[in-house]
Formats: sequence, structure tokens, C-alpha cells
Amino acid sequence: MTNADFEKIVDTSDEWIITRTGIKERRIADNSITTSDMSVAACRQAMDMAGCSNDEIELLITGTVTPDYRLPSNACVVQEKMGLPNAAAFDILAACAGFLGGLSIAQSYIETGKYKKILVVGVEKLSSFTNYKDRNTCVLFGDAAGAVVLEASEESSGIISTFVKSDGRYRTLLWSEIGGSLHPHQQGVDPLGRDKIMMNGSDVFKVAVREMANAAARVIKDAGLTSSDIALFIPHQANIRIMEALAKRLHISMDRVFKNIDRYGNTSAASVPLALDEANRQGRIKPGDHIVMVAFGGGLIWGSALVKW
Repeated sequence: MTNADFEKIVDTSDEWIITRTGIKERRIADNSITTSDMSVAACRQAMDMAGCSNDEIELLITGTVTPDYRLPSNACVVQEKMGLPNAAAFDILAACAGFLGGLSIAQSYIETGKYKKILVVGVEKLSSFTNYKDRNTCVLFGDAAGAVVLEASEESSGIISTFVKSDGRYRTLLWSEIGGSLHPHQQGVDPLGRDKIMMNGSDVFKVAVREMANAAARVIKDAGLTSSDIALFIPHQANIRIMEALAKRLHISMDRVFKNIDRYGNTSAASVPLALDEANRQGRIKPGDHIVMVAFGGGLIWGSALVKW
């Protein structure tokens, strides 16, 4: 869905969208495609790359705010569709930080010896949750899925450090008011769009830049490194201005920041694994490189991970 498509449905322009967000187009899933369908496609690619069989997966963690159903979890639906007989499966609801939250949980499970091979998925069908009458939010979001296989290893490469933090005082800056137990869905559509994504963009921007910078600095420090040791930064693809402000705060040049927001928009929990996969396939990451992934989303919640490739 291009910016020209949005010019036909809301009061906006290609120049306005690109200048303020850096987005030129985004992918929108067909009505017949579900969040679990996208999850399965990403999981299968990750497992093929890892040379991993269905029987080997012991845990499946899915980060999403757009599951197929309120009950059961998206992870359980994916488990059934893929046929993962030996896996536990659950979702985490951490919005755009969902993938990194899942990564942190998986790291802990592996380090304790509880599980040896874990699938972590970040997936969103945000088109099912977007108010296409709100020009300030509808131009931002796209649909996507990304997945990784984590396994125990004696090598020095892998996840070195992770960090996750939240502050619920900011929860109404990025939220959906209707649909939970406090304000259940009623018949008909809410005319104010309160059952869709609502966001206070300017305030989110301020907190996002500050806390993503803090989170990135935290994992770098915990690993005994400095920002100059990081070969590539992979931030949540929310807004090009946020990424530029983040780079400035961390004193890094934009050529060390991976960007694909122009083609996909903000895909929430799928954003970081989608960018990680593209960076890998494009040869932007080499063995031995240190990379930092960082994300920020509704809650508000943010997280980071430092990986030695």
C-alpha cells in the first residue's frame, strides 16, 4: 500500500508522509491471511536456515498484539499448524518490543538449561487493528512476521546481553481503549475509533528516543563494550526521525543504522526480526560482528539485545 493509495482515502500527501515518517509503502495482508499464517511462514524459513526439525523445538514464544483469537494464544495456533509435538507455546503482549521481550525470555530459559531449542516470533497483522480514518496513525502501519531459532551453544557467539523495561504511567500514549474487560467490545463499530490503535505521536517520540538510547547503552555497557564496537544497530522501524534522533544520542553515524522503514512501515513486533533478516541476507552482518537490536512500544515498554554474530 503506497502513499498514493493513502492520498485517496485520507487528507495526506506523499511528501507529508515521507518527510515525517520516512515511509513510502507498506505491505498489507490479504483478508484470507491470518497472523498465525504469517507466523508459520516465518518460522518455517527460520527453521530451514537453522537446519532444525519440528521435533527439536521445545518452546515457541510469539510476540503480538494481533493474534487470530483472544483465546487461545497465537503460539498455540501456530504449534498446531506446524506440528510441533514437543513444544510449549505462549504469547507475550509487549507491542513493538514483543520480539525482543521474547528473545530475553528465551535467553533465560536456555541459560538455565530448561530448553535447548526455542522459536521466537514477532508478528503483526496491524491492518486488522488500524483506523483508516485517522490520517496520523493509518499511514504508519504494515503487516509482517519474523522469526529466529535459538539454541544452546558453547561458542562465544550468540546473545550476550538483553534488557527490558516498562513504565505503565505512559500507557495511554499508545493504546486501544476498547476491547478488554474494562470496556468490552459492543455491537457495532466505535465511531471514535477507540477499538483501534490510538497514539499521541509527539509524546511517544520523546520517550521512545530517550529510552531506546538508554536501553541500547545498557546492553553495550553490560557487555563491556562501547558504541564504537557495534558494527550495526537494528532499531525498531517506527519513524525515520526517531531513528535519526536515536543515532545522534548514541553518537553513531546513520550508515551503521539499518533501515527498511521506507518499504514496510511500522510492523510492531515484526519490525526488528524483519530488519535483522534483511541485514543478514544483504551481507550487512559478518561473523564476529557485534549488533544491537532495540525496540519501543505500547505499555510503554522497551527492550534491547546485544548479539555477537
